[in-house]
Amino acid sequence: MARAPDCVLVIGAGIVGLGVAHALSRSGRTVVVADANAPGSGASAGNAGAISSGSVAPLALPGVLKSARKMLLDPESPLHVPLAYLPQASPWLWRFVRAAGIERVNGIAAALAGLLRGSLAAHQRIAAEVGCAERIVAGGQLHCYPDQAALARDAFSWALKRAHGQKTEEVAGAAIRDLEPAVAARYTRALFLPDEAWVDGPQEYARAIAAALAARGARFVGAGVDALARRGDDWEARTAAGTLTARQVVLAAGAWSGRLLAPLGIRVPLETQRGYHVELGAPGIRLRRQVVLADRKVFVTPMGAALRAAGTVEFGGLERPMTEARARLIGRHLRAGLDGLAAGEERLWMGHRPCMPDSMPVIGPASGAPGLFCAFGHGHLGLTGAARTGELLARLLGGGDAPELAPFSIARFA
Repeated sequence: MARAPDCVLVIGAGIVGLGVAHALSRSGRTVVVADANAPGSGASAGNAGAISSGSVAPLALPGVLKSARKMLLDPESPLHVPLAYLPQASPWLWRFVRAAGIERVNGIAAALAGLLRGSLAAHQRIAAEVGCAERIVAGGQLHCYPDQAALARDAFSWALKRAHGQKTEEVAGAAIRDLEPAVAARYTRALFLPDEAWVDGPQEYARAIAAALAARGARFVGAGVDALARRGDDWEARTAAGTLTARQVVLAAGAWSGRLLAPLGIRVPLETQRGYHVELGAPGIRLRRQVVLADRKVFVTPMGAALRAAGTVEFGGLERPMTEARARLIGRHLRAGLDGLAAGEERLWMGHRPCMPDSMPVIGPASGAPGLFCAFGHGHLGLTGAARTGELLARLLGGGDAPELAPFSIARFA
């Protein structure tokens, strides 16, 4: 590929890579996107669809060690680490526990708030520009709990979110069914988040962004990058389709990003959260908003005529096949949480969400590698954070300032 002076190579065509490519293209840059998979596939297709701008509480909160035994021994725990994978996961888990100190948690929440602020408006702008404004649904989220004690166990997390602007409205008893009649009577307490939204069809949304990029002149290379090397002032990316050359490269390869950085001497504690969903094509009920079965850590999202239940975190690396029992568990949670669901086929899915131990993505320049920038590790906030990540990185690559990205530097793992 002949390098144009303003060309940027984006490695990865997931929602984060597409968000970056869209912002770069809007700023006048020539963009090449390389990925072996179709744009918007993988975790970008199978996620819960949530745009959760207020989701600033990290996974590791004070007291996380109390749940360690359950994570290891209970295969139905919302966050499960199989014993066989423990040796490989241990370094990551050690950093995860260290990130749970109160001072660090407050710092993480502040950083995430700076990144995610304005995410809904940013996605609405993108969706309007690419011709699918109707896919962004600002219907709010309803987080349901069986009783006051269960809600109280999440008090720290909710207080942290409210401190950074999250609006919540308490709902109880029959008022929950007034909002969503299908929520089971076992749920007696809820918090309604009026400012949150979701994407009705995340894969279709991503495909619309890719199509708009192609129409604007962006080039898509249907091959993964096997290796990166510095050649003078340029970067060379080796693919099965040939070598791509660019002055600036954005690495947005999700859970696979660490494999490209390691040969450059850059190591990051990147793991995959193996996320699952169950989708009912003909659920027999309609929801007006996202419903979160908070005690089961399951998001239930209307997806056109279908209903998708997504959630849980499982460790196990990039190579192991789906744990079908884990997916079936979500189906049981769904049927226990909502009344009136029709019997029918449950479509199962598993995908890889790239996660860092401090629940913060890596965004910004790669240490000691001029022209190489990172945009990965968003965990369960990939869709939410994609639009703002793109905006801020485009500003940075254009020579501007993006102070919001300072806390997300890869240097924090040096």
